[in-house]
Amino acid sequence: MDIIITYGLTKKFGDLTAVNNLSFNVKKGEIFGFLGPNGAGKTTTIKMLTTLLNPTSGTATIAGFDIIKQRDEVRKNIGVVFQEPALDVELTGKENLEYHARMYGLSRDKRKKRINDVLELVNLWDKRDVLVKNYSGGMKRRLEIARGLMHYPVVLFLDEPTLGLDAQTRRAIWAYIKKMNKEEGTTIFLTTHYMEEAEYLCNRVGIIDYGKLLVIDDISNLKNSVGKDVITLSCTDADRFVKILENEKWVEKIKRHEGLVTFGVEKGDEKIPEIIEIARKQDIKIKSISVRKPTLDDVFLSYTGRTIRDEEGQVSSKGRLSLRFRGGR
Repeated sequence: MDIIITYGLTKKFGDLTAVNNLSFNVKKGEIFGFLGPNGAGKTTTIKMLTTLLNPTSGTATIAGFDIIKQRDEVRKNIGVVFQEPALDVELTGKENLEYHARMYGLSRDKRKKRINDVLELVNLWDKRDVLVKNYSGGMKRRLEIARGLMHYPVVLFLDEPTLGLDAQTRRAIWAYIKKMNKEEGTTIFLTTHYMEEAEYLCNRVGIIDYGKLLVIDDISNLKNSVGKDVITLSCTDADRFVKILENEKWVEKIKRHEGLVTFGVEKGDEKIPEIIEIARKQDIKIKSISVRKPTLDDVFLSYTGRTIRDEEGQVSSKGRLSLRFRGGR
């Protein structure tokens, strides 16, 4: 069963098309990853799906309710954790949840039980009476996730939930996301530009770039689309070597990036001697060569010609995010 369905979802800001004709489905109960660099259109898509922005054209349904015609019903069925913190730091963790529950009309008894449940879920019960201004960054993110679950949402949107957190805290947040998906049965719509985050958490992923959905599939299928193994090498006269390799039938999706050559092959370990011999015959010196199993970063490279860099974009003079990547396009 599909819990989210989009129909040609599009958003324009003047001459800029931030989201371009998105049509995809998210299954009930899955953790769905929406991947792309800063400025790709991830947050704009979430804002439309959560009724905070009206689409320029197209529409979507959440739990069967239209995001344009049935906004109130959509809002009753979703929880949202945005990139920017939205907690009242002068209240305790418990008071933040109490306020949110009252806004959604939960009865006193239901509020009390639900606050206890979600605080236990994100391991903040012992910090319930501490002012939020004294919470660490990781604790604040966990509290925001707990708040998003307070009213029993069918879908929880997490927009870059671990952005800016250290690696250890990010791993802890991942554990809580998996736990609530399993225990609450909540569908998770996760945006991220951390490929390892999506690989750890998600059942399926979609890759968006410049507002366009490039591909959507199970992670295993996406990795297999790159090739069974990934060869990465550096060499002299790389442009000429790329043209030579393109004539080999066993070479898949060859790309150049950051001075390196990357491509997919079957049985990579067995192909390395052959690659070295091809280079030798063409008087090309291989400086380094490695073989590994493909990752989601390889998938992104395959579809976009570059890999995501885990750092913030900068707003350009045209009002668009100017992004920094490994490699060009």
